[in-house]
Amino acid sequence: MSRTVICPGSFDPVTLGHVDIIKRASKMFDKVIVAVLVNMDKTPSFTIDERISFLEEALKEAKVSNIEIVGFDGLLADYAKKRGATAVVKGLRAVSDFEYEFQMALTNRKLNPEFDTVFLTADAQNMYLSSSIVRQVASLGGDISNFVPACLYDKIYERLKK
Repeated sequence: MSRTVICPGSFDPVTLGHVDIIKRASKMFDKVIVAVLVNMDKTPSFTIDERISFLEEALKEAKVSNIEIVGFDGLLADYAKKRGATAVVKGLRAVSDFEYEFQMALTNRKLNPEFDTVFLTADAQNMYLSSSIVRQVASLGGDISNFVPACLYDKIYERLKK
């Protein structure tokens, strides 16, 4: 039986923390569907196609092969059922992340009783890291080289700097 999981996120932009969680999940499961969310409530810095392309490039550089990267909108629990995924993988940076993610895990489980949540703790060097931090630092002209994959640095920095 193949074990497929979904690793959802906005990935706006992809960070080294995202890559770490996806890479670790890929070692635990047969297939990881990286679902790039379309959030109608937010105006992303990068288009869905750019975010998918960035993930493809970063995960290729990280030598992660058992993944599929897709754009996604709608209910995650429904999408998981459609794709045969048994769990969602979420990275946790701090206790504050847990509260929200715990609510989401319970909601997803209520919507799809066959769908579990697996939490992976962030690597210590990425515990503070978020796409928001990357956007803020880059917009102020700061160095984001320790935050994003090297192969994407120029593309991300050029777009975000003011």
